[in-house]
Amino acid sequence: MLLEIKNLKVSAEGNVILNGLNLNVDRGEVHVLMGPNGAGKSTLVNTIMGHPQYKVEEGTILFDGKDITHAPANERAKAGIFLSFQNPEEVPGVTLENFMRTSRAAMTGKPVRLFAYKKELAEKMKELSMDDGYASRYLNVGFSGGEKKKSEILQMLMLNPKLAILDETDSGLDVDAVKIVSHGVEKFKNDSNSLLIITHNTKILEYLKVDYVHVLMNGRIVKTGGSELINEINANGFQPISAEVSV
Repeated sequence: MLLEIKNLKVSAEGNVILNGLNLNVDRGEVHVLMGPNGAGKSTLVNTIMGHPQYKVEEGTILFDGKDITHAPANERAKAGIFLSFQNPEEVPGVTLENFMRTSRAAMTGKPVRLFAYKKELAEKMKELSMDDGYASRYLNVGFSGGEKKKSEILQMLMLNPKLAILDETDSGLDVDAVKIVSHGVEKFKNDSNSLLIITHNTKILEYLKVDYVHVLMNGRIVKTGGSELINEINANGFQPISAEVSV
């Protein structure tokens, strides 16, 4: 199992947000996490990534067989976990190209061959319909919302993590941008890596074979199913599932 989360209880500012959450993600799988606003979806992905704002009160997080429950974020990233942020931060003074090149060197522990790297970067940017001038611009500074999201997918493609977590990467994108981002996600996916996707706009899933859909409510996963669960939620919302849980 690539990611194993057992009985996870997480708090922030003294408030318990996740309470007894369990989740397993194996290699080659695509998992979708859905739920109403405030259910704890972003809390979960930030906890997996090691955000210091969130305190693990109970439970464990295992990644690739190792306990990372209290590991710092940089160690998790080096181990192969990638998080595409819902609202990517701007980083003045650091270009997109240098950021990714430094990140790759940190992950692999090897120097990056500059010529081959630049060629690969240009190819990936072309696939995402990104102007190659963005490579020399400061990370996300002055980028539109769509270009920030493309930048996140570009980083994922260049870093090639074992587990990519997409936290509403498709939010705020127009139809054409969603198609481009979806294509990038499709290019990333293979039998050795995994995806955990949080989304309200299921258009991004049209090009992917979804293995499991999880519904998160009240700090825990209350229902798991296949891709048919997406259609059920799109048609009826979360209320019927909430009623099932409360029975």
